[in-house]
Amino acid sequence: MQHYETTLVETLENLRKEGYIEDFNIRFDSLICGDVCLLPSQFEVDQTFRFEGNTDPSDEAILFAISSLDGKLKGVVVNSYGVYSDDLTDDLMEKFK
Repeated sequence: MQHYETTLVETLENLRKEGYIEDFNIRFDSLICGDVCLLPSQFEVDQTFRFEGNTDPSDEAILFAISSLDGKLKGVVVNSYGVYSDDLTDDLMEKFK
């Protein structure tokens, strides 16, 4: 098991060293990166990290390390949770569980 730092930034730096270089964005039913769109059936969640703000709930986030099934893309998705989280479709939510 990899050792990761306790902050989001440090964990992102470590994942980048492992090849997770893309920054995915959530768009209702898919992940977007530039002109690439990955549906839930086209990617896997490799690792999940949860970060809790010490004093401010808006600092809470979940980091997902993502890879495409074809092996061509590796990247990350950062999503807040609680009242600040993005709305996701059921298919996308199931992938992130």
